[in-house]
Amino acid sequence: MNYLLEKLLILPGILLGISVHECAHGYAAVKMGDNTPLMQGRLTLNPLKHIDPMGFICLLLFGFGWAKPVMINSGNFKNPRKDDALVSIAGPMANFITAFLFVGLMKLTDMFVPNTLSSQILWKILMNTVSINLVLMVFNLIPIPPLDGHHILGSIGGVGVWNFYYKYYDQLRFAMLLLIVFDGVSRIIGPVINILFNFLISIFF
Repeated sequence: MNYLLEKLLILPGILLGISVHECAHGYAAVKMGDNTPLMQGRLTLNPLKHIDPMGFICLLLFGFGWAKPVMINSGNFKNPRKDDALVSIAGPMANFITAFLFVGLMKLTDMFVPNTLSSQILWKILMNTVSINLVLMVFNLIPIPPLDGHHILGSIGGVGVWNFYYKYYDQLRFAMLLLIVFDGVSRIIGPVINILFNFLISIFF
């Protein structure tokens, strides 16, 4: 029963984090000159437009995962290399901003909401939302396909890096799957997430 309750309390954070992440990608792409996300209906916070079933399950079970990628046509960008990097980093940065705002809501709850069972549940939901958004931010910055980090690194590194990704794309995806299955990802990104979480907490508390 406690396990099911924990999953229910983390669900709002997952749905919001996924929606914010993908909507930010789409919004940035439109601003850079590509209306593909707009035509696909991805400029929305409706989680049903963004959920990838496997990524959603991984978030529920393992605490990290991914959403359905926003389709981008970089040929519509004025500066494809720079703009692709900006679009890719928009999702993780939106998650960080969301985490920051929800730590602020935690502070307001602590200050103005009486300490009851309902407020404790609200506090847990807010804290989970902070954690999930930091997870989505850090996880997606890993420079392995299909995560945002490999787009950012490819855009910075240029043709040589893209050729490496193209050549070893399947092997890198398989390596990522192994890291997820054998808990390697949490060992890699866990310390970074803890540092960011403590940093945000220190701002408000």
